[in-house]
Amino acid sequence: MGLEWWQILLGVIVGLIMLTVLVVLHELGHAIAARRNGVDVEEFGIGFPPRAAKLGVVKRIPITLNWLPLGGFCKMKGESDSDTGKGTYGASSLWVKSKILLAGVFINFITAAVIFMILAWVGLPKFVSNQFELGFDKLGKSGVVKIEKVQEGSPAAAAGLEKGDQIIGFADQKIDTSTQLGELSGKYAGQSVVINFIRNKQPQSVTATLRDKNDPNPKLGVESSQSSISTVRSTWTAPIIGLGTAIQFFWLTVVGVFGLVANLLGGLFNALIGMPTATAQLAQVSDSVAGPIGILGQIFPSAMSEGIVMLMAITAIISVSLAVMNLLPIPGLDGGRLYLTLWYHARHKKLTREREELIVGRGMLVLFGLIILITILDIIKQIRL
Repeated sequence: MGLEWWQILLGVIVGLIMLTVLVVLHELGHAIAARRNGVDVEEFGIGFPPRAAKLGVVKRIPITLNWLPLGGFCKMKGESDSDTGKGTYGASSLWVKSKILLAGVFINFITAAVIFMILAWVGLPKFVSNQFELGFDKLGKSGVVKIEKVQEGSPAAAAGLEKGDQIIGFADQKIDTSTQLGELSGKYAGQSVVINFIRNKQPQSVTATLRDKNDPNPKLGVESSQSSISTVRSTWTAPIIGLGTAIQFFWLTVVGVFGLVANLLGGLFNALIGMPTATAQLAQVSDSVAGPIGILGQIFPSAMSEGIVMLMAITAIISVSLAVMNLLPIPGLDGGRLYLTLWYHARHKKLTREREELIVGRGMLVLFGLIILITILDIIKQIRL
């Protein structure tokens, strides 16, 4: 069932608030690290200019509220590596610069771990089949995965599966998440598998021959949903679950980013030489990314429709994603700036303001280009829905 317009609008507003909070926390990490290491912070902004109001001064740092609700910023004194004045970022040691740049990543990671810990007490949604858990302190419930749509001419249609069927088993494995169904469909692509399901309260089973892995279409050919989310609940081990889940999703995000880049480069190369696998690789790239429209217009509204627990879980995953993204070697992001500083320091060369501005400027152009491309892909996907 599609969402109402007001649900989408409310999701967009809540999404903007959540993303702003995550970015402000990220920038707060920079501000705290800077202050603790002798670097002056000239302004800490919530949102981006133009300025709406000055909220006050905390430890000699002006706190401002700005009109564009797209995050926040931490303005440090002398932010160029070539600055040498007292209290400037540029005059700091390599170790201090590294701590300041990585502080935002650390805060986003810790934020995710804390949210996961809180959710572990009430019931942490299960997103992946091997999600981190401790068997000796494990409560919760299994999810209910239902078929919402069967594609015409698909393996599911040929096997006789119908809308409303509840999938409980796939290739001798228990199914309790939609994600797990998708993962197993990809794993057994091209093979015949036994699917166990419930129809009209009666257990049944069929055999389906899945599409080949090079086929860009879904391997089983169904759209599924969870009328009941699978959750894992813990008691005294909740802090361990929170930290372990944050580490797991951090690693999954890293692997996902590298896989995304590999598919993009491989797909473009195969397209140039006329390989038939190019379409499938580029389709995976399109399906794997989400930009502002996808996050605000689809992910957050859908999460809100599932309740506060799902909304907080998605917020935690996005916080982990922000941590990973800010470690990428893209000039303009924390990681790119850190690697640039390390590179010049290792070569014992001075990074001039002009060269730094040139490199960061070009990096930001690439970053904005990626955002525009992902936004276009978002629009295309929304039109196809």
